[in-house]
Amino acid sequence: MTQSGPVKPQVLAIVEQFWHRMPGGTATATEHTLSALVELNDYHVIGLAARHAPPGRHGPAPWRRMPTGSTLRFHWLPRPALYEAWLRLGRPSIDGYCNDGAVVWASSLIVPPTTLPVVATVHDLDFLANPGSSTSRGRRFFPLVWRRATERAQLFVCPSQVVADDCVRRGIAADRVLVIPWGVAPPRCSRAEAAAKLTELGLSEDYVLWVGPLIPRKNPKGAALAMGRIDAEIVVVGAGADDPQAAVAFASLGSRVRRFDAVDDETLSALYRGASALLYPSFAEGFGLPVLEAMAHGTPVVTSVGTATAEVAGGAALLVDPTSPEHIAEGLRTALFDRAARRQLIDDGLSRAGELSWDNTAKGYAEAFRTVR
Repeated sequence: MTQSGPVKPQVLAIVEQFWHRMPGGTATATEHTLSALVELNDYHVIGLAARHAPPGRHGPAPWRRMPTGSTLRFHWLPRPALYEAWLRLGRPSIDGYCNDGAVVWASSLIVPPTTLPVVATVHDLDFLANPGSSTSRGRRFFPLVWRRATERAQLFVCPSQVVADDCVRRGIAADRVLVIPWGVAPPRCSRAEAAAKLTELGLSEDYVLWVGPLIPRKNPKGAALAMGRIDAEIVVVGAGADDPQAAVAFASLGSRVRRFDAVDDETLSALYRGASALLYPSFAEGFGLPVLEAMAHGTPVVTSVGTATAEVAGGAALLVDPTSPEHIAEGLRTALFDRAARRQLIDDGLSRAGELSWDNTAKGYAEAFRTVR
């Protein structure tokens, strides 16, 4: 007679952001963390999403996927109704989607009604610091998301100290806040594979790369004005509505701009491989995954001083004043044309990327889940 092993505790992760039109770094980080958690094998991972039609003719496929070895469950309510019910009505509870000993991971800060312990991830609090950057619906929605999270979550996890400090400034007790950095995966393609993909895209290996939407917080206008001061092409990877001022500034660069909307992971890896530098001069970020991803590909990074991206870079990027297009341009000139500085940025970036892994992220979250159980 064989005996089964002990039943693993469950983690119920909210993964509705996998279906968002612009899932961004939130969905990417959640997917990689869940995959690493499954590999860690301490918990049985369950994902919970809103009701969706099957992919294909009736509904969109998710941008990100649950890892093999996990379970994906769907609520009976579609997203708009589900979010409103959770946040405004305080029902329905999600307790029935997992067992009594589970921990809920609110991976995008939206905390559902539950009697179970909750770990909530705060990616950033820009929606509170700059409410004008949100739509009218967002200005009503996001403060309520924050309020419900502060009421329902036992522990807040932040990807950087910058975000953790912001949480404490906004009234969260320091002992309820934990920093667990995101990680980075190895490049998805070799240099030969990247070269073939770039040829297919009509690109040569000599361009500045921008990854992310052209929204004011990410400083696209400053980036475009800086690019106007140097002789280089820029490849922009990012979907969504453009900031009008950024659109005008980028239009002034003419044919030096190549634009791609959302791309698959292999194509993005090739674009990182082929770039001469990543330009990431944001005014504010919660972490800035493209900084770490570029470093893992051996691509020099130019990013903003005094921000979470500087924290992520850990001394391995060239830091610039995001308010000064000329200073951004000076940083780019150094990263592109100063051979000694460029070599140092590549070496330091590869070393820094080696320090941050999704395995370490998963181990941090596993310990966070044990803390609240």
